[in-house]
Amino acid sequence: MGLYNDQVVPRIINVACGMKEADRLRSRVCAGLGGEVVEIGFGSGLNVPFYPEAVTRVDAVEPSDVGWKLAGKRLAQTDVTVRRAALDGQSLPFPDDSYDAAVSTWTLCTIPDAAGALREIRRVLRPGGTLHFVEHGLAPDADVRRWQRRLDPLQQRLFGGCHLTRRIADLLIGAGFTITELDVFYEKGAPKAMGADSLGIAVSPA
Repeated sequence: MGLYNDQVVPRIINVACGMKEADRLRSRVCAGLGGEVVEIGFGSGLNVPFYPEAVTRVDAVEPSDVGWKLAGKRLAQTDVTVRRAALDGQSLPFPDDSYDAAVSTWTLCTIPDAAGALREIRRVLRPGGTLHFVEHGLAPDADVRRWQRRLDPLQQRLFGGCHLTRRIADLLIGAGFTITELDVFYEKGAPKAMGADSLGIAVSPA
């Protein structure tokens, strides 16, 4: 599974998460970003084309060498300064109050300790800093949730530890964030069990 997760999964995600509908959602998530930004689960840089001009720097947190390599073309086409600054979203090597904003797109499903990662993001955000996110997780409908729980073990094996059943809003609130915008919906073109999305903005309080 090591070779599969290291070499194959990043390429699958680069294709699967680069669809037209995902681009539309990335555009929504990145709108309003500005200043110094940390992005966890940077992957192959699929958010890069959607960074607004107000973004001055992005510190990318990405463990996969293959993912970072796949990002090369997108990085070459942006004027935003992007550096690979860390490997593990659960233990960020940055001082407290370092960033104006953070971005997470379909990342919290895979991080082993999602709650710990969110606490780290809150720590490195300046007071009033914002986390812009879109994540798939536990569906709002009971019949879909039943299918998610059945499929979750297979999903984790095929997609590098990706979970279908995490409660995104609860994780954010538990980490101390205040959710100021939240849209819960099924992603167009995706099976409901895999496309129950939560998109919004959470604020790190003073």
